[in-house]
Formats: sequence, structure tokens, C-alpha cells
Amino acid sequence: MSEVLEKIDIPGLELYKRGKVRDVFFLEDKLLFVATDRISAFDWVLPTPIPGKGKVLNALSVFWFKKTEKLVKNHFITDNPAEFGIDVPEIKERSMVVEKTEVIPFECIVRGYLAGSAWRSYKKTGMVGEYKLPEGLREAEKFEEPLFTPTTKAEAGHDKDVTFKEMEDKLGSEKARFLREKSIELYLFARDYLERKGIILADTKFEFGIKDGEIILIDEIFTPDSSRFWPLDSYIPGKPQLDLDKEFVRQYLLSTGWDRNSPPPELPPEIVERTKERYEKLYKLVVE
Repeated sequence: MSEVLEKIDIPGLELYKRGKVRDVFFLEDKLLFVATDRISAFDWVLPTPIPGKGKVLNALSVFWFKKTEKLVKNHFITDNPAEFGIDVPEIKERSMVVEKTEVIPFECIVRGYLAGSAWRSYKKTGMVGEYKLPEGLREAEKFEEPLFTPTTKAEAGHDKDVTFKEMEDKLGSEKARFLREKSIELYLFARDYLERKGIILADTKFEFGIKDGEIILIDEIFTPDSSRFWPLDSYIPGKPQLDLDKEFVRQYLLSTGWDRNSPPPELPPEIVERTKERYEKLYKLVVE
């Protein structure tokens, strides 16, 4: 997993969009997702790719889409685009064909532990999303029950926190409740599975779309880009945890003094290598 793919154009296929990480192409009435090695943080795409990262993201999403398909339908069709006549060596092991959906404009975040932006918010306001939490909680402390803290899904700029009521007002009560129920169900399923593998799933986010009138899971699932993972054997609440995700990159960027409003700095080679190692270690722990 050492070659680097920052972007790709595929002859004969029209580009649908370039996301922060994925290049997406029209493929008949479907979509072709290609996971590049771009990495984003704080809503910026960083100038330095992580070699092989896209392959890890793709493989983990394929693994979890298959494992959770009985909990909720998803958009995954195949991770072999050759079945649709697409034989491009550069996208091997980093692509999948998926159903095209009407994307629901919310990110469904489930938090099982007080970490990351939730911890920063709690220190300032005592709140996480719309939840007023007890005083005296420690960083990385486990919640009694997972919190559902949705945000808007912004194509550019920052996602914004929303209350469940705001989500209901936009989508209707039935759809909003389905999204909350399925998001928490998916989180609990993966949390329990990963604990048996020696991994804590601290928080995660999901995206959903509508296909033929039915809500299905889309985008990615339980990857180091969409989730926060900690080794169980080193977990001690009250301090930052060892991580197996891109929190390592976020913390590095915060340490540089970058203002998060101007273009981000390059990542040094040692940060790139240590990030790459984290992604590959997580993949092996989860799948093997």
C-alpha cells in the first residue's frame, strides 16, 4: 500500500464530483467511487497525501457494508469495477460501484465517549450538541448512552450542529427518527464487535440517501476518516488517548499554530509515515 493517488480522471467516464477524499464518476445509472490518498482536517484538504490511505478506506468500507447490510440497506454494489467494464489499474483496491441516491443533507454523528470537538465544546459550555452534560466529566469518559449529534452536510465550509428538532422540521419526524435509530444501532453493533478486537469506537458519523423511496446508508462506514478509534488496552479516561485514526493529524496541525482559516501547511514525512501506520494497523486489527 505504498503508491500514491491524489486525483484521477478516467477516460470515457464523466466526473460527478471531487469530494475531500473521493473522486466520483457517473457509471450508467450508478456511481463509481475512487478513494484517493487525499486527507482532510478541519474542513480543509491537506496538501500532503498519505500513501495507500485510499485503499484502507475502501477495504474497510467494503468490509463494514457487507457486515451491516442486515441492519440497514446500503449503496454498495461491488468493489470490482471490471464487472461494469471499467479496467483501470490505478483504481484497483481503491474503488467501488454504488447506487446513486438523493443524498440526505445531514451527517448523523454518534458519540460514545467525550472526545475531540465534543470535549472542546464541553469544556467551554458544558454542552455536547443539544445535550447539557453533568459537571466534572473527564476527557475520553464513556457516556452512559451514546449521543446522537447531527450536523448539516456542507459541500463547502463548515458543517453546523443542529438539534434533532431542527432535523425533524427539515425531514419530517419519520425520516429523522429512522436516521437516529439506525445510526445508534449501527454504532452499537460496531462498538461491540470492535471491543472484541481490542478497539474502542469512540464516535463515528454516517451519511444516508434515498433510493426508490427507501433510506439507505451511503458514502463510507467505520473508517479512520469517519470515526475515532482507540486501543482498548491503553484506555485511561482523563487524558488524550492513543489513536488509530486521523486525530493524530488534527493534533499535529493544532500544534503548528495554523489558524484553520488559511491554507493548511504541508505534513512532514514523519507525520505522513506515522499516519499511514495507524491506518494500516487499524485495518489489520479489524479485518484479520
